[in-house]
Amino acid sequence: MTLNIGLIGCGGIGQEHARRLQFTLNGARVVAINDLHRDAAVAFADKAQIPATFYDSADALIQAPEVQAVVVASWGPAHEEQVLACIAAGKPVFCEKPLAVTAEGARRIVEAEMKHGKNLVQVGFMRRYDAGYRALKAALDAGTVGDALLVHAAHRNPAVPEMYVGDMNITDTFIHEIDVFRWLLNDEYTSVQVIEGRKTRHAHAGLHDPVTILLETRQGIRIDTEIFVACRFGYDIQCHVVGETGVASLPEPLTVPLRSNARQGSGILMDWKLRFIESYDVELQDWINATVQGKVRGPDAWDGYVASVTAEACIEARKSKQITPINLPERPAFYA
Repeated sequence: MTLNIGLIGCGGIGQEHARRLQFTLNGARVVAINDLHRDAAVAFADKAQIPATFYDSADALIQAPEVQAVVVASWGPAHEEQVLACIAAGKPVFCEKPLAVTAEGARRIVEAEMKHGKNLVQVGFMRRYDAGYRALKAALDAGTVGDALLVHAAHRNPAVPEMYVGDMNITDTFIHEIDVFRWLLNDEYTSVQVIEGRKTRHAHAGLHDPVTILLETRQGIRIDTEIFVACRFGYDIQCHVVGETGVASLPEPLTVPLRSNARQGSGILMDWKLRFIESYDVELQDWINATVQGKVRGPDAWDGYVASVTAEACIEARKSKQITPINLPERPAFYA
């Protein structure tokens, strides 16, 4: 069976998804596209040789009889309305993060999906599909270093655009750590503190960089994460879990060790897309396979809601400069 996909949003990540769905992965094809910029979207589809029908509205695409499942890669504020429309139409939907721009909006999606009575929503937290993170989780689940006590992590970018301001280092960057730590540790958060230290001279106006985010979990695990999005030297993701009997670390991306010019070392990636390109492929292939089976196996709407609640608590902690509780209800049986 070939799954007919409707793609909403033909920007950077939307174009990448369209190409992998059409030419790299198995069992799917893009049959419909929608974007606010019609001419650019049609030009992309023509150049990429993707014979998809353009729809003037996201709702028209969702309702189209030939569309069996939807990928939402539009800008964040549109996600809630588009995902809710997919649920109302009974169509499986893969939504890039964020599920919604507010926790209240994500909660509405959760409630709509439970009322519909079937899991339809997957959220694009691709780190769960990264080979390194999966190896780290396997080691933790096997008890290789005993019970986890501490996590030391970092999310570093060489640079960000001028439009990246305010709390985007939480809502656009740290949001990935929020999801992947819960998954790695099989735990939930109880509180957060955000610390702003000395600001780098390379951060543009409207952005304090770097910041340190301190989380505590229900099991008492302490997590500290450095978010440094103008570090200059590369795209660098670190995660070290300190257990009772050892330390388990996220593997470094595969690079060639070099001895040259009286120095020894290896390269560091500069582009996040290169660091996680394989995880995107694995993620969407798994979504295709699960969708054909009528299932959702990846991060679901509840995971998207928890990420939104936690991000909002982080923003509040940043403003108040206080330790802020993260109040999460128990996961509904529907999402067990």
